[in-house]
Amino acid sequence: MSRSAWLLLSILLLCTAGFLLSLNGCGGGSTAPPPPPPASKIQHVVIIFQENRTPDNLFQGLCIPPYGNPSSCNSINPTASQYDIATSGTDSTGANVTLLPIDLGTAATNGNPDNYDLSHAHSAFVRMCDLNPATGACAMDGADLIAYNCTPTTPPTVNCPPPKDPQFMYVYPSDVQAYLTMAQTYTFADHMFQTNEGPSFPAHQFIISGTSAPTATSTLFVAENPGKSAEAAGCIAPVDQTVQLIDSAGSETSNPAIYPCFEHPTLTDLLDAANISWRYYAPSAGSIWTAPDAIEHMCQPNAPTGGDCVGPDWTGTSPKVVLGQTQSNAQIISDIQNNQLQQVSWVIPDGKDSDHALSNNGCGPSWVTSIVNAIGNSQYWSNTVIILTWDDWGGWYDHVPPAVISNGSSWGSGYVYGFRVPMVVMSPYAKPAYTSHMTHDFGSILKFIETNFNLPSLGYADAPADELSDIFNFSQTPLVFQTITPPSDTTSCQADTSAATDPDDD
Repeated sequence: MSRSAWLLLSILLLCTAGFLLSLNGCGGGSTAPPPPPPASKIQHVVIIFQENRTPDNLFQGLCIPPYGNPSSCNSINPTASQYDIATSGTDSTGANVTLLPIDLGTAATNGNPDNYDLSHAHSAFVRMCDLNPATGACAMDGADLIAYNCTPTTPPTVNCPPPKDPQFMYVYPSDVQAYLTMAQTYTFADHMFQTNEGPSFPAHQFIISGTSAPTATSTLFVAENPGKSAEAAGCIAPVDQTVQLIDSAGSETSNPAIYPCFEHPTLTDLLDAANISWRYYAPSAGSIWTAPDAIEHMCQPNAPTGGDCVGPDWTGTSPKVVLGQTQSNAQIISDIQNNQLQQVSWVIPDGKDSDHALSNNGCGPSWVTSIVNAIGNSQYWSNTVIILTWDDWGGWYDHVPPAVISNGSSWGSGYVYGFRVPMVVMSPYAKPAYTSHMTHDFGSILKFIETNFNLPSLGYADAPADELSDIFNFSQTPLVFQTITPPSDTTSCQADTSAATDPDDD
């Protein structure tokens, strides 16, 4: 069966089952999507998907001179021109904890010897949220209960264990000056939430399809990373690899774990059906960050389990899924330079460039800056939207509670929504120096793409989401791109020719 035929059959089955919330063509009260931007204004969308940060943790510099201004931040009642960022939080004892600085990478910059990772499993979400079942609201006072992971060195060069309250930290502004400049120049969305209440593997499924459900009509979600962290994920995983499911009551024990290979429509199917070109740049096959490897009709492994993805998206002279991506081997850059940028792109970092605690070397800002500058200084700037966001909260403290769906019946109940992640939107039509306090999630990104290219809805996270409309002004004079100053470590980051890496614990 061809992919287009498979997609139409899947949509018909979903409509019949009544699972889609607003898919065009489904009867029973479906609504048309909002009108797209004016024709030809947006021809390319680039999603840069970084790792494991919150606004309070990564963008504290917006509030700290000389990078920002304390009056620019307000965590109680921010005005339209202020950022919703907090300098302290409450722990499980009710004590107030002031956020302290930590370096972004693992190089102990600024004399900081702390190098550790925090749990961002669903259980960590539950602890930090501290849900009040009567009100359905997170108290956001359990971050101190989140477990940490670090490796002692001999002689000791890092603090392991880390200092007290390692969850209550913010990144030195000097380490992320490029991110701060992007946020201050274009639109910074400070109420952007990851859609899922858990780690990277399901989060990366949400950014490509709006769900981590194992099948098109399942009411369950894949909730965690695969159990064997050192083994491959997705449809090329070993036969004994499994991943946990979560039900609408929030239980991960009501159903047995399953093999991490799923089958349902993704945004790439809608793009293919409409002849919209796309490309997915990723570190490696079998990575928990390489979302297409877990979709059966995309991967088409060359063995029932194990082997390689051999579907047409992965093979041929110009594959849609491009592997081995690092700063020294960045096809996204060469595609821009060679006028080969696809209409929709997902750009996934390797571990070194990812901002993932304990795994990155501080090169994330230079990686992102190189991509943004390449687009901004090319012919593509005039018709492109760059969406920079992070896949999950990484276990770091954040003070804004998400809207948790826990009624047991609505779509997503038991597993959405997760904590805040930063988002910066850059485009000639993004509102300049604008702070979006509107609620967005990964579904909003999918819905923006669907709206822009006049596509139907997948009916998952995209259906109830907004389409980022408050972020754009398509009537404004197009913004002239201002080159972002590359971080000081850009040369060394780009010179690192080591193989792509991704964390096996995440």
